[in-house]
Parts: sequence; C-alpha cells; structure tokens
Amino acid sequence: MLSKTAFDAQTPTSSAGDALIRCKGLCKSFGELTVVHDLDLAIPAGTCFGLLGPNGAGKSTTLRMILGQSPPSGGVLEVFGKDIRHHGRDIRARTGVVPQADTLDPDFSVIENITIYARYFGLRPGVMRHEIDELLNLVELSDRRHSRVSTLSGGMKRRLTIARALVNDPELLVLDEPTTGLDPQARHLVWALINGLKRSGKTIILTTHYLEEAERLCDNLVLIDHGYVVARGTTKELIATHCEKTVLEIRNTLDPLQKKTIQNAATRLEYSGDTTYAYADDPTALTTAIDRLGLEQVLHRQATLEDVFLRLTGRGIRD
Repeated sequence: MLSKTAFDAQTPTSSAGDALIRCKGLCKSFGELTVVHDLDLAIPAGTCFGLLGPNGAGKSTTLRMILGQSPPSGGVLEVFGKDIRHHGRDIRARTGVVPQADTLDPDFSVIENITIYARYFGLRPGVMRHEIDELLNLVELSDRRHSRVSTLSGGMKRRLTIARALVNDPELLVLDEPTTGLDPQARHLVWALINGLKRSGKTIILTTHYLEEAERLCDNLVLIDHGYVVARGTTKELIATHCEKTVLEIRNTLDPLQKKTIQNAATRLEYSGDTTYAYADDPTALTTAIDRLGLEQVLHRQATLEDVFLRLTGRGIRD
C-alpha cells in the first residue's frame, strides 16, 4: 500500500515503454449509432494519460469499455495484457476508479466508507486497518476519520474517494473529472496527490474539462470528438501542430475597420461573444496594429491546450 514516503520513489514498477492498455480498432455501437470509431491507443505503464473531448465525444463510453462495464462492439482491447472480454473481473480487481459523481455514503463516517469498500477485496481485518490508516494519512484525512461524510467539504470528499479507489493498491487508476467543482486550494491538493501517485508507479487515465489540469498532469493526451481521434501527443506537440504560438484576447466590440486591421495582422481570428481571439506565431505586427488602434482590455498570452481544444472541436456548446 502507498504511504507518503512512497511518493519519493522515482522508478515505476513497470517500464514506461510497456503498454499497460492497448486498443486496436476499438468500436462501440448502440444499434445503428456508433459512438466510438476505430480507436487505437497504447498507454504506457507508469504514466498519466489524458482522454479529452467535449460532451458526447465518446470519452465515458471508452472508459466503460476499459473498465469492463460495457463490451466492445469490435476491435481489440487489452488491459494488463489480457482481453477485457474474457478477464474483466481480474482486470477490475487491479483497477481503482474515481467516478465523476459522488458515490460516498453520507450517513457513514470516513473510515466506515473505506472499510466497507475494502471488504469487497477480501482484506484481512488487521491488514485492512493498517492500510486504511496509511490511506487516510496519504489524503490528509486522518483527523477526520470519524466524521460523517455529510460534514466534509467538497475537496475532502474527493480526497476520500481517491483513498477509497486505492484500497486495493491498484496498478491502474481511472480518474473521471476528479476536481470538478473544487476551489483552487482543493484542486491543487488533488493535483499534488495525483502527481505523487504517478511517481510511485501508478498508471493513470484522466478525463477532465479543465485543460490546465490536463497540461499539468498528463504525459500524453488524445483528443476525441464524435467518437473519432482528432489529435494525439504531448501538450507541447499538440500546440506546435495545431495552434500558433501567441494569442491576443481583445475584449472590445470591434467596428469593421478595426476588425479588418487586426485580421490583416493576425494569422487567424476566432470570436466568442464580444471577445476576439487573434492568433499569430510572430505577434509583432499584431501588437503594433492594436497599439495603433488604441484598443484597451487586451490580454497577450502564449497558446495553451485549451486553444487547441477549441480549434479542433469548435466553440459551440455541447449538450
């Protein structure tokens, strides 16, 4: 079981070059509707892998297949080198899951929630007590062990859910939007916990709508939309391939002449409400044009993963 000292370990239990999860031509259909199309993935052991996409892109369906909760309609899916169709129970026993929704029992205490879950894995009482103590220490909830879950903050509940997912010392950890709704302090604490788990050798699959979170935590990412992979690589590779280096956010309503001047100086423009996003690899001409126009409320920044996400999937709202 992991303790805080385990976070200092720098050598994963498996080589980073070994694919712990392999998908080849993976598909999922519901009747005539195909929601995952020919998905190819190779997720190395000991890494954090980001599965990104807008609502309805196929992320949750892909996770359910990896967890053995929904059978593939076609293709190959292996976890720990085993076919998910024939070894689902064994794979789930070696996997921890942090679901997006809160599934803790609010009427039980912190330690009762973990203890009940630990019994599913057949841990002996003496071993179970020791490991639960380590987990509570790991997520900084030792002093709240006898508190009812209903009295915990949102950040405490997420940390407790992570502790519960680690009770079987899983090799694979699936995190489905683990910091949704958390304040910045709680989010940073969860990020530190995830980074520590990765350093200790855990393989992590992360889904998130916080693109900054994906940039900070993920070694590699895949972006899917309408069930298809539209991009893959590291954050640095994705930005270099799909986006210009510099973005200027102009928070003014532009008249036609201003818009034409900025358009001539930028590589491309995007719009959201009354904000214009001007993209360029060399911002010199762009900043000169903005200064000449005397525009205020202009933010000059480097391109991020969010810019890539919006360029490839659009700015329209998804249901």
